[in-house]
Amino acid sequence: MMVDRLPTQDISRFERDQKKARQTVERQMTASSQFKASQPPGLGDSSQEQTMQDIISGSERFNPRDIGRAAEQFGTSEDDLAAMVKAKQPMRLATTMLPYQLQALAWLLDKENPKVPAKGSKGFVQLWRRHERYPNAFTNIATNFSIKVKEPVLASGGILADDMGLGKTLEIISLLVSDLEDFSPSQQGESSATLIVVPLSVMSNWSDQIARHVRKDQPLRVYTYHGVGKKSMGPQDFSQYDVVITTYQTLASAWASGGQPPKSKGLYSVHWRRVILDKGHHIRNPSSKGASAVTAVLARSRWVLTGTPIINSLKDLYSLLRFIGVTGGLEKLEVFNSVLVRPVKANDSSATALLRAIMSAFCLRRRKEMKFIDLKLPELSEFVHRIQFADKENERYMALFQEAQGTLSSYRKVEGQKASETYRYLLETLLRLRQVCNHWQMCSERVTNLMDQIQKQKVVELTPENMKALQDMLSLSIQSQEECTICLDSLHSPVITPCAHAFGRECIERVIDTQKKCPMCRAELKDNSILVQPANDFGDEVNDESIDFDASSTKLEALIDILKASRGTGNKTVVFSQWTKFLDIVQARLDREGFKYCRLDGTMSAGLRDRALHALADDSDCTFMLASLGVCSVGLNVVAANQVILSDSWWAPAIEDQAVDRVHRLGQTKKTSVFRLVKSVTVFCTWGGYMVGSSLINSLDDIVCLTSCFLRVLEKLIYQL
Repeated sequence: MMVDRLPTQDISRFERDQKKARQTVERQMTASSQFKASQPPGLGDSSQEQTMQDIISGSERFNPRDIGRAAEQFGTSEDDLAAMVKAKQPMRLATTMLPYQLQALAWLLDKENPKVPAKGSKGFVQLWRRHERYPNAFTNIATNFSIKVKEPVLASGGILADDMGLGKTLEIISLLVSDLEDFSPSQQGESSATLIVVPLSVMSNWSDQIARHVRKDQPLRVYTYHGVGKKSMGPQDFSQYDVVITTYQTLASAWASGGQPPKSKGLYSVHWRRVILDKGHHIRNPSSKGASAVTAVLARSRWVLTGTPIINSLKDLYSLLRFIGVTGGLEKLEVFNSVLVRPVKANDSSATALLRAIMSAFCLRRRKEMKFIDLKLPELSEFVHRIQFADKENERYMALFQEAQGTLSSYRKVEGQKASETYRYLLETLLRLRQVCNHWQMCSERVTNLMDQIQKQKVVELTPENMKALQDMLSLSIQSQEECTICLDSLHSPVITPCAHAFGRECIERVIDTQKKCPMCRAELKDNSILVQPANDFGDEVNDESIDFDASSTKLEALIDILKASRGTGNKTVVFSQWTKFLDIVQARLDREGFKYCRLDGTMSAGLRDRALHALADDSDCTFMLASLGVCSVGLNVVAANQVILSDSWWAPAIEDQAVDRVHRLGQTKKTSVFRLVKSVTVFCTWGGYMVGSSLINSLDDIVCLTSCFLRVLEKLIYQL
C-alpha cells in the first residue's frame, strides 16, 4: 500500500491534539483516583458507584459530524433542496410522509422518467445538451461525445443518498405504491415487480417496513428469495408479487453459476420494473463479482440507496453511476478517470464544477442538520471518555509499541518482498496494540506464531489453530479496507492464502488456475481449496476459548460504570465493538452482574439477530444490547435505545456515524448520548483528533486509511513517547 506524505498542517494539528490529550490525563489524575490496589494486579474499581453525571463530567464533548462530507459538498445547495417540489401523499401508504420525504418522492418519480432537453433549450439533462449547430444532435458536456442519429439513452433512476435516519426506506416504499397505481409496461414481457437487493443483515427489515407503512387493506405482495428453501421460479412465478427481496450473495451466486440473462428460471429470467440496491456502496468495487451481478439484472429503472456514496475515492461513485446506466462515455472507467478523477485530484476547478453537475443530476443528498428537514430529533450529545492505563496494561502496550518502533525502522530500510513481510508484521502489531487498549487478554500470540512459521517455510499447514490465525489476519485486512493487490481495488469476497496474503476471491482464483503461485511471494498454491475465507460475512471472530472471562481491564470497568449508572434511568444502551471477542468478555461480566441484555453480531443467524432486535424493542427489562459494529452499522433501526457506547474506534469515521445513526434517527423520542471510550495517551487516542483533521482536508479523494496513516503517526511518535 502506498504511504502518503503527512501534510504539515496535519502534523501541527496532531501535535496540538497530543499535547491536549496529555493535559487532560494530568487533570484527571489530579482530580480523582479511580482505581484501587485491592483489585486484580494493575487494575481497580471505583470506591463507590458513579452516577451518570459523574461520568459525563469526566468526559469531553465531541462532535464528529464537523468533519468534511465528501458527497453533499458537491451536490445541490441547501436552498435549492429546500425549494424542491412535493409529490402528493400516496393513497396506498398508511404512514403520513413528512414534507422533505414528499420532495424525495417527486424527485424519484421525475428521475424514473427523464426526457432529453427540448429543442432550443440551453439546459442539459444527465450531462446531455442540444448541439449548438445541429438541433437534432446532442453533446455530453463531460466527455464532448456527440450523437446525431438518435436521442441519447438516459438513465432511469439515480442515487438516493439521504443521511442515515431520514427515511430512505419509506421514500422508496412510497415510490413503489405510487408506480403500481398506474403501471404500464414499457416493453413486452416487462414485469411490474421490483427487485430489492440487500445485505443479509437487513433482509427482514424491508418486509417489516413494507408491512408497517402500507395500508393493511391494500398490502404489497412481498416474497423473499433467499436461502436453501427458495423455489425454482420463472417470470410467471415472480409476476405474482409486487416486491421480491434477495441478497447480494444470492445474486452473485446466480451470476457465478451462469445466471447471466436471458434465462428461463431465476432472478435473471425477469425484466424487472426496477432494481434497488440497499446499502449500494457494497458494489463500490466495479470489478467485483457483486458489481457485475447486479449490473447484469434486466430492469427499466435502477436505484442505489446509500448514506455514503463516496467512502474511499471517486471510483466508488463511478461504480454506482455505471450501475444506474450513465452514458456519454462516463460508463467507461478510463474516461471517468480522465475527465474527472485525475483533474479533481489536481484541483482543477472545471472538474469540480463537472462533479457538482454529476451529483446534482444523479444524486439526492440531504442531511439531518439542514434547517428545512426539521426532524425535531431530540438532542444528540457525544462525549470522549478518556481512560487511564493501569500499570499492567501500560507495560504490555509499551512493549508492543517498542516492538512496532523497531519493525517500522526495519520497514524504512528494506525493499521488495522483505518490505512486504515487514509491513505484515506492522499490521499484526497494529492489531495487537488496538486490542490491548480494550483488554489485555485479547492480545493473542496466535498471529505472531503464524508469522514466525511463514518466515521459516513461506506457507503454513491449515490446522484449526493456523486457520483461526489466518482469519484474524483477514479480519484486519477487511476492517482496514486493504486493497486486493491483483486488481488494486478494495477487497471483494475476501480470502487469505496459507502464505498470509489477502485477495479478492475471483482475482486469486484466476491466478491459481493459471500460475499455481501466489503473485506476492511466489509460494505454491495447489488449488482453490487452500483459500481461507472469513469466519462469517461480517469478518467477526468466532469464540476464543483461551480467554479468562473473569479478568478485568480499565476499559471494561469504565464501560460497566456507564451501564450501572444507566440502570433505573429508563435509558436503553447499545454497546458497539468491532471485536466479538471483547463482546464475549463484556457478556461474561454482565452475566455476573445480573444485567439483562441481548446480543447482535455476525456469527448469529438472521433469525437470532431479528429476535435480539425485538427483545431490545419490546422487553422493558432488556435495557442493553451488545452489538458488532460491522453488523449494526448497516441498515438497522435501533431507536428503542437512546444511549450508545463505542468501545473502540473504527478505521473510517463514516462507519461509526452510521452506527450512531441506527439510534439517533427518525422515530427517536429521547435525548441521545454517545460515549467514545478512548485510552490516554496512545496512538489511537491521538488518531481520533488526526482523523477529524484529515477528513476536513482530504474530504473527497484522499481519505486516508488508518493502516497507512498509522505508519506516519507511529513514525512521528517514535521520537515523542
